[in-house]
Amino acid sequence: MTSTARVLIFGTGSIGATYAFVLSRALPASNIVTVCRSNYDSASKDGFTINSSLWGQNLKVRPVVVRSVEEAAAADPSPFDYVLICSKALPTVPSTAELIRPAISPKTTIVLIQNGIAIEEPYAKLYPDNPLLSTVVYLPASQTSPGVILHKEVELLHIGSYPASSSIEPANRFAELIKSGGGTVEVHQDVQFERWSKLLVNTSWNPICALSRSPDAKVLHSSPEAKDLVRDVMFEIKAVANACGYEKIDTALVDFQLGRATIREVPGVAPSMLADALAGRNMEVEAIVGSVVRLARDHGVETPMLRTIYVLATALNGSFSHAS
Repeated sequence: MTSTARVLIFGTGSIGATYAFVLSRALPASNIVTVCRSNYDSASKDGFTINSSLWGQNLKVRPVVVRSVEEAAAADPSPFDYVLICSKALPTVPSTAELIRPAISPKTTIVLIQNGIAIEEPYAKLYPDNPLLSTVVYLPASQTSPGVILHKEVELLHIGSYPASSSIEPANRFAELIKSGGGTVEVHQDVQFERWSKLLVNTSWNPICALSRSPDAKVLHSSPEAKDLVRDVMFEIKAVANACGYEKIDTALVDFQLGRATIREVPGVAPSMLADALAGRNMEVEAIVGSVVRLARDHGVETPMLRTIYVLATALNGSFSHAS
């Protein structure tokens, strides 16, 4: 399948565009269809340009560019082997799971390349007979102008089937496709541990940086209490992960994840929620923070700091749509 696979990428921002480039080294560009919104005009005219510290500068990829899944399905009735969801995990109406329906055939594998926890179930319910892959991506990339992507340092995709009890073979096949394009992958029988590991960082730093309008190292240097506060938030996330059965989300991992920020020079890293907040865009509050708070409630875990952060981040999110 690898050489002839057809791929639809839903949400072709920095992550989607980078994986369009990776896949273009394994597939004909005409087999890669990208759904674009704000960067549609640029991408349809010039494709995407990747400037990467790993792969090189001024790298070009020219996939098929469409405005919607309906347009992609109408342009070519051939079934898609893979549908990659690279959009932000936002609660939309209709949902992303519903929006991709025109592209789903019995042979389609759905791949979630998104942040958060407990994001898989809407897809599992709508498409119970399709393989569903859950992934955790480490890919520092940003769209510096429409269709132009700056990528630094690392590209790593952790892949697992959902639920974890299902066959690992679809994950292995997709991993081989990514590897054939020069990407880096690790396959897991249960990828949710990797989700929780990343959530230690995302569920703490993302909303804290957004609410303070400050990158991580700047937060740490803002007061003598800052480091302990972030660590306490991470310990609440750890407690929820442990209650969900992931005991290896432990104190050592908390200290490791916190240590990554403490060694950075000021101002440090600006996570995605901070960038969204500064631009007045909707943040992934529900997938990254709200889902952890709800899981905590379901398992009887007290998370007073996370609840506070969730309420404040949700209110901040709401202020963007109500601004005059």
